[in-house]
Amino acid sequence: MPYGPTPETSTAPASATAPRIGSPARRPRTAPGHPQGRPARAARALRHASPALLMYAAVRLFGTLVFAFWARGEHRDVWHLLAESWDCDWYLKIADTGYAHALGTRVDANNLAFFPLHPLLIRAGSVLVPEPRGAVGLAISVGCSFLAAWGIFAVGDRLYGRRVGVLLAALWGSLPVALVQWMGYTESLFTALTAWALYAVLTGRWIWAGTLAALAGLTRPTGVALAAAISLTALLTLWCRRKSGRIPVRIVLGALLAPLGWLSYVAWVGFRLGRWDGYFAVQALWHNEWDGGVGTLRTVRDLLSVERPQLFLMMVTATLLASVALFVLSVGDRQPLPLLLFTGLLLLIVLGSKGVYFPRARFLLPAFPLLLPLAAALARARTHVAVTVLSTAAVTSAAFGGHMLLAWMGPP
Repeated sequence: MPYGPTPETSTAPASATAPRIGSPARRPRTAPGHPQGRPARAARALRHASPALLMYAAVRLFGTLVFAFWARGEHRDVWHLLAESWDCDWYLKIADTGYAHALGTRVDANNLAFFPLHPLLIRAGSVLVPEPRGAVGLAISVGCSFLAAWGIFAVGDRLYGRRVGVLLAALWGSLPVALVQWMGYTESLFTALTAWALYAVLTGRWIWAGTLAALAGLTRPTGVALAAAISLTALLTLWCRRKSGRIPVRIVLGALLAPLGWLSYVAWVGFRLGRWDGYFAVQALWHNEWDGGVGTLRTVRDLLSVERPQLFLMMVTATLLASVALFVLSVGDRQPLPLLLFTGLLLLIVLGSKGVYFPRARFLLPAFPLLLPLAAALARARTHVAVTVLSTAAVTSAAFGGHMLLAWMGPP
């Protein structure tokens, strides 16, 4: 099934044909005897992605410097806020002392709600960098943010061309809560795994896609959305190929691997607590239960009825509404099935939860395919229009980033 832009709307040459789900990755031809190998291909891919990575770095450096000067002006500890505050502290404590052994009854207190890959990486890295506290977690997030930007570029480039890929990475770095990408949180790690898993599906690397989805399932609860997207796409691909009489083993393996990470952690928590629903009992203590969106609608109604609602919560509300609108545009643009499945399921989880409201803009950071309609529109626009939009987005992101950690006075 073809996907991507039609020749009339594509930023690529009109003669280029749209790739198909699972089609092999495009590789440049080389003369006989030219040295090949993964390092050489990786170097070429990095050079190809360098404009996207440079733009992403510029946007995030600007936002971080604005935050640092703002924090210094208020005599706040920049390092603590970025590397040791809120969820950063939870992950650091898990890396230091491990997980709880009992469910307990305290609300918002059981660390089994936090998935294990990030603290495992912190513990492994702490062998090399024992001090200061939080340095490893922050380094992991910053490094993974560039891997995420690279993967986001690769998806955009694959579907719409290099210009769209560059703009897509820049837009992702300019989201209102993008400062979290350079904090000791899991959003950068999760987005990197998500972006490359989706790219692997688009290029027919099913085992890689399943493996990366499994790792994403060990990183965040919403990894189940990526796992379902990969597995469902694999099953549909197998159904479409049923008449060939041959079942590609790599597609089957990809479908089976994808949910293993999330299922393994949920099963392990149940075993650790001695009850089959242990993980869901933990989430209930954190008020993270799915109610189909009733709680979300009530919160939005209450916010809109208040005379002077909090700015941060209004930004979260605007982000949720914009995400729904962008998903509708993405469906209209006929994005590839794995992208639509992932963003649709992620929206369903985030909007359908009756849990805490304030972190939901952060929860949607990995939903970068929602930005594809904007990136494609900017790619078609005049250069001064694109520059103006990106500059405005970067300034807005810097302002909200500072407000999020310095004025909101709560978790991001």
